[in-house]
Amino acid sequence: MRMIVNINLPIEPFNTYVKNGTAGELIGSILADLKPESIYFTEQHGNRGAIMVLEVATPSDVPRIAEPWFLNFEAECEFRIAMTPDDLMSAGLDKLAEKWS
Repeated sequence: MRMIVNINLPIEPFNTYVKNGTAGELIGSILADLKPESIYFTEQHGNRGAIMVLEVATPSDVPRIAEPWFLNFEAECEFRIAMTPDDLMSAGLDKLAEKWS
């Protein structure tokens, strides 16, 4: 299933990695391992952050995705299931409305 991962990167240790020149290399290593469908770096709650989209086969994939961010950046990660328009269309909303209305 497709997941959206919001990543909040606190000021430290990220500043230290920027100053010693290793931030880009470390992020590159994480992304090479995770192979996200897409990732966008942005501000999150006044900190550096990222929004990443990737395919998750099972719930047991979550630690593989989160731990590099936790262990290296002391980041906070939030996971959300994401649907394409086709996914939503195949969800059977009309049948759910009949059942629950």
